[in-house]
Amino acid sequence: MSQRLFSALRKGSPARHFLKDFSYWGIVIASWVPAVIFFNDHVAELHTINGASMYPFLNTGSPYNPNTLAVKRIIALEGDRVYTHAPYPYPISDIPAGHVWVEGDNTGAMKSLDSNHYGPIAVNLITGKPTYILWPWSSVGAIKWERWKGRTRVVRGWNGGG
Repeated sequence: MSQRLFSALRKGSPARHFLKDFSYWGIVIASWVPAVIFFNDHVAELHTINGASMYPFLNTGSPYNPNTLAVKRIIALEGDRVYTHAPYPYPISDIPAGHVWVEGDNTGAMKSLDSNHYGPIAVNLITGKPTYILWPWSSVGAIKWERWKGRTRVVRGWNGGG
């Protein structure tokens, strides 16, 4: 019986080629695992962005639940004044220290869950910045932020003094 097993692994047999290829690719893949873990922990992370709130520029999540990631555009920083949209209860919001105002690109009260729903968010909730698009192929490349036209509803540097 052992003779049959070892005869299947003799030189030139398909089983031997399979084992050789399998072990080679297993070693190659295993050697990349630490590099991928290091990259994901210390350099960058890959995330999908879906949903209508950042349509058409980007297309996720909510500061209602800080454990869920959301992709929104920061349109105002601390010290700025924003002329808000519904459903925000006040027509004007002054951004306090340590906070930002975020909005989705798809304007409209029910199209984007953003600061117009929950107000300014704390800066420490921001975990990163999208920098590169990997899919769809027609959009692959670095994100061109200059293509986005800024909001005119923000008064920069307003500090409460008028």
